[in-house]
Amino acid sequence: MANQTAVNDRVIPSAVQRSYRQGTRTELLEAAGHAFAEKGFDRATGKEICGRAGANSAAINSYFGGMDGLYAAVLEEANSRLVPLESVTAAIAQKTSARAKLQAIIELVVEKLLGPISSSWVLGVMSREILLPTSALEHLYETQGVPKARIAKSIIGELMGLPEDHPGVARGCISVMAPMLLLFVADRSGLKRLFPTLSLTSNEATVLSRHLVRFALGGLSAVARDVHAASGKPLSSRA
Repeated sequence: MANQTAVNDRVIPSAVQRSYRQGTRTELLEAAGHAFAEKGFDRATGKEICGRAGANSAAINSYFGGMDGLYAAVLEEANSRLVPLESVTAAIAQKTSARAKLQAIIELVVEKLLGPISSSWVLGVMSREILLPTSALEHLYETQGVPKARIAKSIIGELMGLPEDHPGVARGCISVMAPMLLLFVADRSGLKRLFPTLSLTSNEATVLSRHLVRFALGGLSAVARDVHAASGKPLSSRA
């Protein structure tokens, strides 16, 4: 019969098979995400991951071609749940000024980092990878990091009235990105101990976003004035 498979004298439609396979793959990704976040790629084992997922010991090879493929898939999944390139481009698609684009991106990132995802395995995996990168990061670097950097340079360059390849723009990008990167990798309980009045809950996303936008704009403007004054050229920001 077309699109059907016999198993133990029972005929299982191919659609059911695909659903089962997808379910197993999803369970493996979730189990691996937790294991990698807790132990890191080098210490998590396939046996442990399959046990968590309720899958047989050959499942990782069958679905991902091995632990390396599984880890790469987990990184891809983590990125898709955070701030993928598609979300960034969608957030700025209707924005006409550099200021509005910067605000949209910061709001997008902060909302994600202070939302429910902050207590999931996603940040654990990504923070480990940022601090101790593996070869699996190269694909995300090329497909996600480089295009996002182009967007950032375009926005910061316009705000500063400088060419995108100017060193001041690169420094500006780092200055804008650094606070959000801290939210990626820092231990939230440690931050709370250092700054007891700091709230990093989803209810504070709007307040924190507004602060980061104003702080970034003020800093970029001040630095841009210095750069232009040193060059003898007037500031020509189109923000």
